[in-house]
Amino acid sequence: MRNPFGRRGGRGTDAAPSTATTPHRAPHAPAPTPHRGARAVAAVVSGALPALAFPAPALWWFAYIALVPWLLLLRTAPTARRAGLEGWLGGVGFMLAVHQWLMPSLHVFILVVAALLGLLWLPWGWLVRAMLSDGASGTRAAAALVVVPSGWLLIELVRSWEGLGGPWGLLGASQWQVAPALRLASVGGVWLVSLLVVAVNTAVALLVVSTAAVRMTALVGLVVCALVVGTVWWGVGPPREQGTARIAVVQPGVYDGPGGAERRFARGEELTRELAGQDLDLVVWGESSVGSDLTARPDYAKRLTALSRTVDAPILVNVDARRSDRPGIFKSSVLIGPEGPTGDRYDKMRLVPFGEYIPARPVLGWVTSMGKAADEDRRRGTEPVVMTVPAEGGRPALRIGPLVCFESAFPDMSRRLTRDGAAVLIAQSATSTFQDSWAPAQHASLGALRAAETGRPMVHATLTGISAAYGPDGRRIGTPLGTDRSAAAVYDVPLSRTTTGYVRYGDWPLYLALTALAALCAAEGMGALRTPASTLRAPRARTARGSGERHGR
Repeated sequence: MRNPFGRRGGRGTDAAPSTATTPHRAPHAPAPTPHRGARAVAAVVSGALPALAFPAPALWWFAYIALVPWLLLLRTAPTARRAGLEGWLGGVGFMLAVHQWLMPSLHVFILVVAALLGLLWLPWGWLVRAMLSDGASGTRAAAALVVVPSGWLLIELVRSWEGLGGPWGLLGASQWQVAPALRLASVGGVWLVSLLVVAVNTAVALLVVSTAAVRMTALVGLVVCALVVGTVWWGVGPPREQGTARIAVVQPGVYDGPGGAERRFARGEELTRELAGQDLDLVVWGESSVGSDLTARPDYAKRLTALSRTVDAPILVNVDARRSDRPGIFKSSVLIGPEGPTGDRYDKMRLVPFGEYIPARPVLGWVTSMGKAADEDRRRGTEPVVMTVPAEGGRPALRIGPLVCFESAFPDMSRRLTRDGAAVLIAQSATSTFQDSWAPAQHASLGALRAAETGRPMVHATLTGISAAYGPDGRRIGTPLGTDRSAAAVYDVPLSRTTTGYVRYGDWPLYLALTALAALCAAEGMGALRTPASTLRAPRARTARGSGERHGR
């Protein structure tokens, strides 16, 4: 019989000491781990897998297992330091895969951005290893089902800051076409959907390699996730529809080269005239649809005013130009009525890093020579604006909340507009730089989440596609205009006055996640979830005589 220290004999007896000086080896040494390089590659690849759940592949179901390979890799990391490294590498893979369409703008600089943002997953790697490693109890597995998704959500929160690129590629956004997930978003926003998706991945990882007790905890966790979704689906009804608004989207298509802005404007005029007689409430043009300030170009203002009279509806355009009344270039949503500009104007507040401005331009200004970054920083607006489309004839007044470009990715902006009284959310966008990538489809899909969160319909109007409309429950209305279209489309958009849980209570899943992580830190500090110290105590070092004495005695 071999005793715990690897010596033969009964308890309390010692074998005869050996005089041979053989290399010392731990009696229960772990099996050798795969080569570090292979694990590093596996980390990058496994981190990139969730990108397949987003458009254009749009394998929404894959999101619920896409993190499992990465979780299993982190679980088997030989050290916490290695787990942190593989968390970082997986984060790099995720950021590169989700943002690969940025390559035309950033070129090789995208590697630097991905490497920096990937650091957000470094502590998540530590967390996963600590919670899912061998020897975890049922209690610790139950805690893992809460804190591992909470850690992921904290990463999404941090990288949602505009200066770090904004909330593009939030895992919950991959569920934009899944009705139960959209209903969940109406309660807790995209954050609650992300929590659910990561919780399911964590439970599946625990099912793959764990003890019977831990597997049972994982199964219970999956049942709880299903019950949460079922309860929300049954207990929270869809927004109650009250009337419709007839809104047209004008998508001129790609017009590059000299005179492109004027030709694009002319094509927008042509498409708008075709909408005459269709009893419209509003016509929406895309981002940068007007390339000159309307005060500096009164001929543009007159042409737009004439168009408004022709279609008997106001036109919401987007001016990308240097303003005549203040310094700098702004991207502004401007409402034009039959009598001319109404005075309603919204200046874009959140700008695209390296697209519309260069962070720390004195240091990083050289980026403009490597890609398609802005040569001059755009200026920011100061506050959101809810515009009023005036009542006319039998048509009631309509309040609209404009967003420009990637502002539709920020849940808090559409929530603010809804609380300020917007009945319809309007996103004006232009993704022509990324026309042949996944970006147009990903951008258009965000409208479904914003509509479901707020209980307000959203119209996503672009210059070059994809243009689409979504009802107050997030379902898509009508047929979208793809990137191959130069056309106008009319959507009968259902209206609703329902106040969703997300509009009422805000980002409560984020506070829940922060609370869970704080509770874990407190519990670890008190030793409540730690493995008993006796099971962690390593055997004392053996001397050359085989005694159990400590070195140096």
